[in-house]
Amino acid sequence: MVNRAVRMNYHTNLLELEEHMYPLVDVDTPNVFRNLFPYSEVPKIAFNDRIVPHHMPDDIWITDTTFRDGQQSRAPYSTEQIVTIYDYLHRLGGPNGKIRQSEFFLYSKKDRDAVYKCLEKGYQFPEVTSWIRANKKDFELVKDIGLKETGILVSCSDYHIFYKMKMTRRQAMDHYLSVIRDCLEIGISPRCHLEDITRADIYGYVIPFCLELTKLMEEYAIPIKVRCCDTMGYGVNYPGAVIPRSIPGIIYGIMTHAGIPSELIEFHGHNDFYKAVSNSTTAWLYGACGVNCSLFGIGERTGNTPLEAMVFEYAQLKGSLDGMDTTAITELAEYYEKEIGYSIPPRTPFVGTSFNVTRAGIHADGLLKNEEIYNIFDTEKFLHRAPQVAVSNTSGLAGIAHWINNHFRLTQDRQVDKNSELVAMVKAWVDAQYEEGRVTVLTDEELLTVIAESCNRLGITLGEG
Repeated sequence: MVNRAVRMNYHTNLLELEEHMYPLVDVDTPNVFRNLFPYSEVPKIAFNDRIVPHHMPDDIWITDTTFRDGQQSRAPYSTEQIVTIYDYLHRLGGPNGKIRQSEFFLYSKKDRDAVYKCLEKGYQFPEVTSWIRANKKDFELVKDIGLKETGILVSCSDYHIFYKMKMTRRQAMDHYLSVIRDCLEIGISPRCHLEDITRADIYGYVIPFCLELTKLMEEYAIPIKVRCCDTMGYGVNYPGAVIPRSIPGIIYGIMTHAGIPSELIEFHGHNDFYKAVSNSTTAWLYGACGVNCSLFGIGERTGNTPLEAMVFEYAQLKGSLDGMDTTAITELAEYYEKEIGYSIPPRTPFVGTSFNVTRAGIHADGLLKNEEIYNIFDTEKFLHRAPQVAVSNTSGLAGIAHWINNHFRLTQDRQVDKNSELVAMVKAWVDAQYEEGRVTVLTDEELLTVIAESCNRLGITLGEG
């Protein structure tokens, strides 16, 4: 019997038995987990009830891919737009740098001009990093610009290795390690993007590859980050789910069995199955310090993890925003709408025009009595967005009163209530509109017109009704 070392885990304060090493399992034919991913059926989520422990790092943060993955799915940003958004990200991340990094393309002169202008800002956070093709010429470009870190694509599923790259696992690993060594030779810290990790052989390929990365880190004394890319959004956060779909299992394996420390582990999610946010939060809970996001989730296909969502996930987990300025989120949304021409779906949490708008009369009545009843938190404080009521056939007297008070920003002593004569007149007009067959919500302009006419008929100004 082989004796294995017992060591103390100072995060859990438990003695642990040292695990076996995991050699590369080179295979002749690809393992595409057809039992989980039958292409002609909906993918399957299987369970073996192997539970791994929570391992929340002491410090967690957000990284940004708005200018990389986010820019791959839309018209390119101008240099001026990139610099403006970068300013907002700096403000949003706050003095503690909760938005730790932002990654940029370096392919074109426009991309490089944006990098130079962002570097001229002199911000510590977000740190400017790059995403390049894996060749020596591009490595030199990173070094010439003065960046300390760059992303490198190291696709890890057999789907990519066999079908896209036309290699074996051994050939792919040797190729990647050669490229990473080239990067290390010129003093650049690599960030290895493990693409399609949720369809990869975790213990037959991913863990052995990460073990090789730990050897290179020891040899060069340069950190190597590992980004776990749920490229197709297959990851799940359910305890006891089997790998490779289990986000807890992947993070645990890379941290515990490959020896990659939490501060070098990052998760990058996609939203194909509506799980980008929950999977990103799960990555934090099970040991990854970083989650990679894009503003408003803009990214390939269904998009990436929305950065603004993880700001509020952070606050819920930590009990504090740690200096993040969330009002920048609203200003970013307005900038995208007005200056970039991007339409944010109205019911998008935190940023859509209707995210805190109620249309039901019974809800409006509660909102009028105490906004805490139907508002998620003080949205005026955190987002400069007071709760709203849209006026329709279901709004009722309370909804109209709330709309008037909110739109005109009436102080407590000047507010109207649902018993106001003014509100009753507006309600009568609203009812008439829908009795005549109207099916759409009333516009602000229509309401302002009827309110002004009603005030004239009553001989009052707002605050007296």
